[in-house]
Amino acid sequence: MNIDLSTEAIDYGVAALGAFASAGGDRIVEDAERDPRGRSAVVEPVLAGLGAWDLDPRGDADELEAAAALCRSAGYWAVPYPVAERLSAPKDLDVDGLVVVSDHDPAAPVTDLDIRLATVTLSGRRSIALARPTERSPRTSGFVTGLVLDPLDDDGTADIALGLTLPIWTLLGMLDRAMELTRSHVLLREQFGRPLAKLQGVQFQLTDAEVERAGVEVLAKYALWSIESGHPEAVDDALALRLAAIEAADTVFRIAHQLHGATGFCDETRLSWLSRHSLPLRRLPLGLSATGEALTHNLGRRGLTGLFGGTAESTTTRESVAP
Repeated sequence: MNIDLSTEAIDYGVAALGAFASAGGDRIVEDAERDPRGRSAVVEPVLAGLGAWDLDPRGDADELEAAAALCRSAGYWAVPYPVAERLSAPKDLDVDGLVVVSDHDPAAPVTDLDIRLATVTLSGRRSIALARPTERSPRTSGFVTGLVLDPLDDDGTADIALGLTLPIWTLLGMLDRAMELTRSHVLLREQFGRPLAKLQGVQFQLTDAEVERAGVEVLAKYALWSIESGHPEAVDDALALRLAAIEAADTVFRIAHQLHGATGFCDETRLSWLSRHSLPLRRLPLGLSATGEALTHNLGRRGLTGLFGGTAESTTTRESVAP
């Protein structure tokens, strides 16, 4: 079993980082808060230039990995566009994207976007969604708006794992950037005549945050591999990933803000933007407690299969299909 991304997927993610940087980098989200309707005109040409809409995450393992790398790059720059949701679009519906939603108060970060969305609940119920008009500022809403659902069918079980996993790759990109910004800050900022990074307490905090981030990265790769391999446990793995990612994001951003001090909440600091726009990914479709409840409900008394779980027969099958 190999859960590492392919070299081609990694290179694609690097190319996407550069493309977003050339399109404005950090200014993309700043401009989008001022002009939510204009963000499509900035982001969509970049994605088209990267061939994002030619990727087939559902049909090809290499392209699924490339899609994950693209989502991670979008998260690094806090790109205010539903990249993961669009890449999750089901093939059998005439829609531009897919959003996993809760059974109550469905919502998504799609304010002022002219795209046709499908939704799926954790029970597999699919609907066509229409975004509600909203007067809330993107600064406080994160571009999230409520959805009006037109029920379609109950055939969405195969959509759930992908719809849960790719947005976490976006969140992973945000955690990458938060750690990068925090390391740079503590190396430059001095206290008691030496850099903050030299203080043992700061080193311990950074280590805790990095362990959380690295753990999410490994789980994200495993969940992707589970989807690639067509495992029946893929939804369980995606929910476990989401639960771990929310917990890790709480830790990483808490420590990042502590080490930045008051400046971490000012818009002059990139961490402020990242933290603010990570909230929809951490709260939708389910927050920490609800995600844990959903995972517990799915698993019952079985527990997660994991790397070495299952019978000898199932282990052999996994090895034979592993990339």
